[in-house]
Amino acid sequence: MSPRAAIFGCSGLDLTSEERVFFRDADPLGFILFARNVDTPQQARRLVDELRTSVGRAEAPVLIDQEGGRVARLKPPHWRAAPPARLLGELYERDPERGLEATRLNSRLLAADVASIGCDVDCLPVLDIAVPETHAVIGDRAYGSDPGTVAALGRAAAEGLLAEGVMPIIKHIPGHGRAMVDSHHALPTVDAPLDVLERLDFLPFSLLSDLPWAMTAHVLYTAVDAEAALTVSARGVQNVVRRHIGFDGLLLSDDLSMQALGGSLGDRAARALLAGCDIALHCNGRMDEMREIADRAGPMTAATMRRFEEGRRYLARHRAPLGGAGLADAGKRLSSLLPGWG
Repeated sequence: MSPRAAIFGCSGLDLTSEERVFFRDADPLGFILFARNVDTPQQARRLVDELRTSVGRAEAPVLIDQEGGRVARLKPPHWRAAPPARLLGELYERDPERGLEATRLNSRLLAADVASIGCDVDCLPVLDIAVPETHAVIGDRAYGSDPGTVAALGRAAAEGLLAEGVMPIIKHIPGHGRAMVDSHHALPTVDAPLDVLERLDFLPFSLLSDLPWAMTAHVLYTAVDAEAALTVSARGVQNVVRRHIGFDGLLLSDDLSMQALGGSLGDRAARALLAGCDIALHCNGRMDEMREIADRAGPMTAATMRRFEEGRRYLARHRAPLGGAGLADAGKRLSSLLPGWG
């Protein structure tokens, strides 16, 4: 039997007995950590091991949002502070070669921190385009406003993660930058014409469509589907993500516990999977909500298993870790490129 087409969070620093039983029975593909789950390196590593033990799969993916800037679950003093994407984008504007090198080195260091606790997936890079109306929920998480810049830096970030054995996730496909409200609290509506979206917002995702994993945007694009957010829109997933952008990798929903999507949690999961998402992602660790999703998300389909396995092979092909001394040198070099951020 394939794992369930879901990724779940947990409530605290250690698994409760209820969570152990639920995860054993539900058998989700994997898990995601948040700040509430992290205290010390030893504790975090123990929790990751507990999560994998609960489903009996040592290879179960464990995700974390470790972007740098204000989106970082691993923080000082145990882990390094990393720059926000905008600083890397500004360096690229001044000196493209140095900007790419800094982005690649920074991602290697991010990957080393993530891997140090056993996580093997980082929800990075953000490929959203910054425009004047971009909501602060994206803000300095965006590399810039030029699609070519965003794609180049996103590629460098993904290469750094892959080299250190950590799976990247391109997000928020097909572009969250024009959203004027925070999708954690309400559904953003974007009214830009389709030709503008294709020329700007969708382009970085097209240029990185060979990468193995992506995460959707909880955004309603009126030019794509005037009735449904992308995550739950078959028209959006099939016509935009799969066909126009050309992404055939593992497609995760953004967090279904966000308030952008209406209906029950079970309905959200069912709609996302029916629309064409491969995996229903749920992050807040609430047991009642996870039970709803588990009831509506069945085992991974053959197509989803193919995408997952192809992603594992892709990661293996690109892995070329620096090792301890190499990572120390990478930190020194990053400091010389971006003072204060080694």
